[in-house]
Amino acid sequence: MKILEKHTCTTLLVGKKATLDGSTIVCREEDYGNAFDPQRFVYVKPTDQPRHYASKTTDFTIDLPDNPVGYTATPDADSSAGAFAAGGINQHNVAMTGTETITTNSRILGIDPFNATDGIGEEDLVTLVLPYIKTAREGVERLGKLLERYGTYESNAISFGDHDEVWYMETIGGHHWAAVRIPDDAFVIAPNRLNIADFDFSAANTMCSADLKGLIDDNRLNPSLDGHYNLRQIFGSQTVTDTRYNNPRAWYVQRQISVNPTGQPTDQDLPFICHPRHKLSVEEIKQLMSSHYQGTTFDPYERDHAPYRSIALNRNLELHILQIRNHVPDTIAGVHWLAFGPNAFNTVVPFYANVTDTPASYRDTPVDYASGNMYWLTHTIAAIGDSHYAKAQSMVEAYEQKVVATARHIQRTTDQQVDPANPTEALTAANERMAAVAMKEATVLLGKLVKVAFGDARLQY
Repeated sequence: MKILEKHTCTTLLVGKKATLDGSTIVCREEDYGNAFDPQRFVYVKPTDQPRHYASKTTDFTIDLPDNPVGYTATPDADSSAGAFAAGGINQHNVAMTGTETITTNSRILGIDPFNATDGIGEEDLVTLVLPYIKTAREGVERLGKLLERYGTYESNAISFGDHDEVWYMETIGGHHWAAVRIPDDAFVIAPNRLNIADFDFSAANTMCSADLKGLIDDNRLNPSLDGHYNLRQIFGSQTVTDTRYNNPRAWYVQRQISVNPTGQPTDQDLPFICHPRHKLSVEEIKQLMSSHYQGTTFDPYERDHAPYRSIALNRNLELHILQIRNHVPDTIAGVHWLAFGPNAFNTVVPFYANVTDTPASYRDTPVDYASGNMYWLTHTIAAIGDSHYAKAQSMVEAYEQKVVATARHIQRTTDQQVDPANPTEALTAANERMAAVAMKEATVLLGKLVKVAFGDARLQY
């Protein structure tokens, strides 16, 4: 089943006072197993949103409201196992990413088991929530009600953002959940574990299942000696796998940007809410999401064996940086930055979200390998670049800078010239131009890498 394979992601969230331009950021890279899972970039029109929804993973069905709004999404090219819409921005400038698989433990599952019969999960969540919310907080509330009523068959983290707020939400057991509003001046790096630490049930910046505190107290689940509630300790895991697979990713990002980085890669109690040393740009966020422990002895390109799982992997499917901009008209505020393929060899493009269609090179990804689309082109670049990393690195860096700089110029010009009252045609045209630049420069990069690989061929004399 797909839910057993699509299970490794990393989330990075940034509040509006911690970004360079005052935007909120909801970012996640989506992974898969050691196989291909082609992705598409689409705009789901209200007329295309189902009114009756049936999950392909479980027996879950529901009649959906008749008032959806349109939204961007990055679903699987092969929808036979479900849409897996992954993340997007709706017409109300609300961003949602869902989901990141997280850890749990047998204590909570013994009390509140998963609902594998007719529960909801990663396949369903974006489709069930994003078209019907006007704020990030509403996203948490709507999904919370669905989880309480129908349950889930897995442990997941979901994030929401709007102009003002960023929320991080985790499912707990089969029917419970908790969420935290990220402070405006803070960031969160969340690997595949239950991440929420200290939780104040009475605070305005938290939400949860109504009975969550009672569930903890009645079942004596809290190991704290001082009465605090650390949800990671209560509901999460602290396994040997965490020390190699999850914790090092959080440690590395915190080491790069946190005002006060602490701990070691294997530590189980790394901070949840962190504050950056400086305001963060999209470019720096992309670098962090492309990281593989550069500058440490853990970089797999510097040693024979990688001891820790990095953010950048051959298994990266797509990276979305969902930016809700302030200081611009609402109709151009949502930017769905997107990259396909392994993050060490790709580039993000700042696609406007308020459109009715997406560029064909990103939209029409075939299930099987074919030229002329960004998903397969990026994977071809990565296949060669990984085998010739030392020579490819500077080429990839130059490619990424050129694409992002050109796209930013297109965006800047469009922002200045577009009619905010009637922007769709201009924004769609700008997206087409940016996609064309990305495809062109990726093709140029591929040609350079082919020359490198050919020059290093063993069949020479």
